[in-house]
Amino acid sequence: MPIKISTNDDLVLTKAFQDLLSKCRLPGDASHSLPPACYGSLSVLEAEIETIFRRTWLGIGRADCVNAPGAYATLEIASASIILLRDTQQALRAFANTCRHRGARLLEGEGVCRAISCPFHRWTYRLDGSLAGAPHMEATKDFEKTDYGLIEFPVAERAGFAFIFLDSTPPDLDAYLGDFEQLHTPWPLRSLVSTRHQRFEVGCNWKAFLEVFNEYYHLKFVHPNTIDGIYGLPDPADTTVGAYASQYGQTNGTGALLDDEQDHALPLIPGLEKRCANGARYTWVFPNMTFAAGKDALWVYEAYPLGPERCKVRQTICFPPETVALSNFGDRAAYYYRRLDAALEEDIEALENQQKGLASPFAIPGRFSTLMEPNVATFANWYAQRFQATI
Repeated sequence: MPIKISTNDDLVLTKAFQDLLSKCRLPGDASHSLPPACYGSLSVLEAEIETIFRRTWLGIGRADCVNAPGAYATLEIASASIILLRDTQQALRAFANTCRHRGARLLEGEGVCRAISCPFHRWTYRLDGSLAGAPHMEATKDFEKTDYGLIEFPVAERAGFAFIFLDSTPPDLDAYLGDFEQLHTPWPLRSLVSTRHQRFEVGCNWKAFLEVFNEYYHLKFVHPNTIDGIYGLPDPADTTVGAYASQYGQTNGTGALLDDEQDHALPLIPGLEKRCANGARYTWVFPNMTFAAGKDALWVYEAYPLGPERCKVRQTICFPPETVALSNFGDRAAYYYRRLDAALEEDIEALENQQKGLASPFAIPGRFSTLMEPNVATFANWYAQRFQATI
């Protein structure tokens, strides 16, 4: 189905733009970076929403962000507000955050509820999305509560992560993820416990935020005094099957702590083999979720567009349940949170500067380092394929 462009800017349909995308699909050592317009054009963002955010599975973080009946979290995904919650049977559910009466937003933020009640006219919904109460509708002709449940979306859990599809007929999730679970078998991803969630906005395109997390190139120049000393040269990129990219690298200590705070390391994740116990795996699940599986912790980011040059990000950090049960866990975890905050502050400064450069009329695509940026190159290839297959 052709995409619908709602602005007068038909950039994505031009031969020049399509030719630039084609260069992203060249073999790894010959591929080019995405066209700068992919980071600042409104018509490109609108096309992304149609071709990517509403036609692919989206990673929406750790499933335990809602871990009990009635627990909910609201997500803003490409102009759509979504309610993620656990129903009374502990099943994960996802609904459009809009009342079926006259469209009011139902919930904000995160919390726990016994039912979903509209703040405008008090239409009330059960945790399975069905309409339970609609005051003063008795005289309305042919009104049946069974016809006015919340709009529901397919949602699933894999390896402790949650995935959503913003349409009614999703492709097979396991086929989409390919060998994702097999590659990450050394880490007990399913059992890890989320201990801190952060939400924030960044003045850069959503793809740029995910890209910086997935490349080693910037470490020496953006993080010289915080985390660069931990990381050596990475291994070559893994060959993967599915809509994701991954690269492993050895570390001097743990990548989840600052260079000068390694003495505060928490225990290793139980069961890690020798090599995995001395490094970190950086994985990007396309299009919008990325994480690092380290020797002692997992840290996860999701990025969602707020506009061509601004995004909303969710950050989660996780540890094994045995680690969380330690009597001094809170004190030692604070060092892990400090590392994330310090590196993030440096990344954001670099990203917002990059965004300014990408806005230049003279910006043109560059080339990738095959060792230092393979995850980014693999994403650019996947992204270009998605665009060209649906336009």
